[in-house]
Amino acid sequence: MEVTAIVKLRRMVLEHISRYTWNDELKERVYDILKEVTEDTPRYRCCVFKERAVLKNRITMAIGQKNGENIVDASKHTLSEPERTDLPIMDVLPAACDQCPIEAYYVTDACRHCITHKCVDNCPKKAIFIHQSRAVIDHDICVECGRCKQMCPYGAILEIRRPCVKACALKAVNIGADRKAVIDQDKCISCGACRSACPFGAIDERSSIVRIIMEIKRGKNVIALVAPSITGQFGMKVETGQIYAALLKTGFSKVVEVAVGADITSVKEAEEYMEKVPAKQNFMASSCCPAFVRLVKLYLPDIAHKVSETDSPMVSCGKLVKKLHPDSVTVFIGPCIAKKFEIREHDCIDYAMTFEELTCMMEGRDIKVEEMEKMEYERDGSKIGLAFPQFAGVTAAVDATVTALGGKVECTHYASGPAKCRDDLLAAEKGDIECTYFEGMSCANGCIDGPSVVGDFRITKVALNRYISTSPVEAAVDDKHTK
Repeated sequence: MEVTAIVKLRRMVLEHISRYTWNDELKERVYDILKEVTEDTPRYRCCVFKERAVLKNRITMAIGQKNGENIVDASKHTLSEPERTDLPIMDVLPAACDQCPIEAYYVTDACRHCITHKCVDNCPKKAIFIHQSRAVIDHDICVECGRCKQMCPYGAILEIRRPCVKACALKAVNIGADRKAVIDQDKCISCGACRSACPFGAIDERSSIVRIIMEIKRGKNVIALVAPSITGQFGMKVETGQIYAALLKTGFSKVVEVAVGADITSVKEAEEYMEKVPAKQNFMASSCCPAFVRLVKLYLPDIAHKVSETDSPMVSCGKLVKKLHPDSVTVFIGPCIAKKFEIREHDCIDYAMTFEELTCMMEGRDIKVEEMEKMEYERDGSKIGLAFPQFAGVTAAVDATVTALGGKVECTHYASGPAKCRDDLLAAEKGDIECTYFEGMSCANGCIDGPSVVGDFRITKVALNRYISTSPVEAAVDDKHTK
């Protein structure tokens, strides 16, 4: 993840909230964040008052409450009331969203005042006219078809799409009557693309960081379920044993590799594949990426039955942990925002947090991962399970597991990104793409390049491969938890 000014601001807010929560002073000091994170002169907005309005929105999101609520009241509610599952994961910060132009097409100074007027002649709505020898677009009539841009011989008409709108391939982000971005929650798959794209930091995710800290402070048996891609998040020199030691020092009672859940998923999904393909259907799609699964359910309901019914690695791991430790509070930690939506559909995972939130949570206790002594721990996940978050990692795991069980995957197909997943899945259904197993992923390079990583995915890939090579368990079928 590129560490922009927006990322720094978001992390500063999370770190301050974490520190105050650890010190039992969130209610008393939440307003101090407005002074500690900003300066006396505006850095990013028109004035200090605007900066503070945006910062208040960012604070309410970070403590999981509704934008516009007084931040002291919001902190009280977070500390004393159940988590608000009625609020969306991704939301717009209203105070921050006001800088983008709403019109899509503009006539620039490159207009040469030609007399052919192809832009005018080819506009289906007659939304372009000539004023003082120059083309002008009437935005009240323009339907943004782009015909004028295509026809201008000088390329003088510029298309400017709002970054958040452009980033959402599913058109879940629109512009409201007040010219601010609006997320259609009935269309949103919580992939986080709009948050990454907004140059003003006007879209963010809600966090459970305060509640997780409070569960630890209450002495609960809080177990961390860590995604394999945590290896490499803190640099090549930091070993996994140091990360686990830091997690225990933070207050988690136990650390479990979600690679164990990936092994369980591999075996069950392989068995499901062998049962269904080709006897009941021509191909089966993966179920590991919650954004992909939600995409299919919302946009391709007629193909939804082709998606595997097997639990994702997170859910498989959560069920295992709850079985072994019924009194536990399970916290999934990974690079994915969509997991926060997925846990609302499963009781086995109590909270989901990102690597970014974990980093801020540890900073709030002045825990430096790189300074930790590495600890010894039990290695449960197989090489196959640990490789799940990589490019086509699920495909490789299911293919190998089907083979180990005596079957065969005839042909596979991998697609990443919402638009590519949608289009390729439709093509597979029509028979234009030949495959018997289809892996869909929201993130381009797999989970290791998720929207809330703290390390470069290339470094994570190298570190993870090195870690995978040291696993004593070769395949998912060899994992003791899949027996």
